[in-house]
Amino acid sequence: MAGARPQRRLAAILAADVAGYSRLMGADEAGTLAALREIWADPFNPAVEAHHGRIVKMMGDGALVEFASAVDAVECAAVIQQAIAEHQGEPKIRFRIGINLGDIVIEGDDIFGDGVNVAARLEAKAPEGGLLVSEAVHAQVRGKTSIAFADAGALELKNIETPVRTWCWTPDGSAAVPAKNSEAAALPSIAVLPFANMSGDPEQEHFADGLVEDIITTLSKLAGLRVIARNSSFVYKGQAVDIREVAVKLG
Repeated sequence: MAGARPQRRLAAILAADVAGYSRLMGADEAGTLAALREIWADPFNPAVEAHHGRIVKMMGDGALVEFASAVDAVECAAVIQQAIAEHQGEPKIRFRIGINLGDIVIEGDDIFGDGVNVAARLEAKAPEGGLLVSEAVHAQVRGKTSIAFADAGALELKNIETPVRTWCWTPDGSAAVPAKNSEAAALPSIAVLPFANMSGDPEQEHFADGLVEDIITTLSKLAGLRVIARNSSFVYKGQAVDIREVAVKLG
């Protein structure tokens, strides 16, 4: 008998983590824990509640939060970062926050899936005291909030197959574009898009697709070249696309 189908939903996921937590703990363990408790109590938890978020779990130096709205997630994160930036106590705690909009799998009170994984990877590359959000989030909040993001380009994220276009923000507007993975950025990359069947014979469709797959396989054997996977390039099959836009999305 087949198992129960997993419960899924679309959500905005906020991943937050303390920048330099190990260093802070090494320098002043008691002071760091006390300062972090204050941040959780105010502004973090009140901001999440005010923006209709749900804290999925706390992880000592970080938190995972889900929202039904990308706008609520972004505005909540900005309120938190602005409040922390104004806090002048010692030791100075700074958060990195990543936000993604994606499909999640629900198991009890916990959430899983690529939507969560991308949010966590964005958090790792976010500027200290700032936000790094995916293109999916930025598309939802554009024109609906006063928060102005800077285009951070398409970034390679650990264990995520396709580069993700990102946008960053800091309270003072000085966010630097996150550094791309140096090894991956140094390699030229190529994507082979699906061929169009110009023959008018539907039977030739498989032949055209097979040619593309053969080219991708052959190129993948070349050292010093990063080849975009078939699953990523074939999402454009049958579409009239802007090549420049595809280049940004696929890195």
